[in-house]
Amino acid sequence: MQIIPMYKPLIEKEEIDAAKEALEMGWLGMGGYVALFEEAIKQYVGASNRYVAAVSTGHAALHLGLLAAGVGPGDEVITPSFNNVADFQAILVTGAEPVFCDIDDNTLCIDMNKAEELVSPSTRAIIVMDYGCMLCDHNTVVEFASKHGVRVIHDAAHSFSSKYKGQMVGSFSDICMFSFDPVKNITSIDGGALIVQTEEELRMIHEMRLIGMGQPAAVMYKNERAWTYDVQRIGFRYHMANLHAAIGLAQLKKIQVITESRRFAARYLTEKLAKVPEVSVPKTDFSDITPFLYYVRIQETRREAFREHLRMLGVETGIHWQPGHWFTLFGKCRKGDLSVTDRVGKEIVSLPLHSCMSLESLDRIVGAVMSFFES
Repeated sequence: MQIIPMYKPLIEKEEIDAAKEALEMGWLGMGGYVALFEEAIKQYVGASNRYVAAVSTGHAALHLGLLAAGVGPGDEVITPSFNNVADFQAILVTGAEPVFCDIDDNTLCIDMNKAEELVSPSTRAIIVMDYGCMLCDHNTVVEFASKHGVRVIHDAAHSFSSKYKGQMVGSFSDICMFSFDPVKNITSIDGGALIVQTEEELRMIHEMRLIGMGQPAAVMYKNERAWTYDVQRIGFRYHMANLHAAIGLAQLKKIQVITESRRFAARYLTEKLAKVPEVSVPKTDFSDITPFLYYVRIQETRREAFREHLRMLGVETGIHWQPGHWFTLFGKCRKGDLSVTDRVGKEIVSLPLHSCMSLESLDRIVGAVMSFFES
């Protein structure tokens, strides 16, 4: 029996050829492919009045985005507790503290009404995360940020190629980050990107991603390097390599196929599984969405039996995620009412979703889910 994995990257001849070409060039660090990848992202998301910096991982993008927003020791950053641990760690490493907010029961994105209750004199920024196949209420986010004078870090790790009210994700937020890790909608093996509004923020990120060195990106983008430079700020080894950017470019050329196939798969699963009374499916028709993650919600007391049943039938499942306030490291962080988060954290189950998924695989997933409840 062939196992249907949770994730399966779309790696084909184009990616292999791109990697071979990048390796044969012999310039393995940050170089010309990175410049091309940044420009391709900028053009694709329509961020003509913004600036794109590619980095080594999505976590690196979060960390640098928080620093660019001026977050530091003594500050607080509001974040949904129902989020990836990368966001919480990025906050901690700046010296700030996460403040855990609840989520909306329908979108599983941050509940902005409850965020209002968490604002304090120490609130410096808020992280808003698009989850799986749902987007935040970004209009309300803008109003919140203006009202309280805080910066917004838009965690769009799940929503590359999606649109919010007709606007491409990445084109409208204060600071937006993407992740291109091995399982995302497009992958660069590992990588991330930041989209910022000012040249000053871009310059800061260019320096910080290259261990603080003031080497001009324009020089490195010619597959060259400067041997004299200044170091004016703290920095990290966060730059993107040419090899990764070359693969990212090959993936980006397939984004229409990726989007259409993932949207079809998510709609197919929803159409079939919505007929099962015991299963709660995402509340969206997937219009303008490129879904990264497909999830269902199952009664807490049946979740582990459900996952084991699917495993026995060769269907992998996941849990995205355990809420942040459940972890020991963050146990003393300030938090509000997290009743929805606590419930969702015990009900959520991720089902396999790939680009160009076969109808046979989709039917096997549907059959496995239905057979559990029929039994």
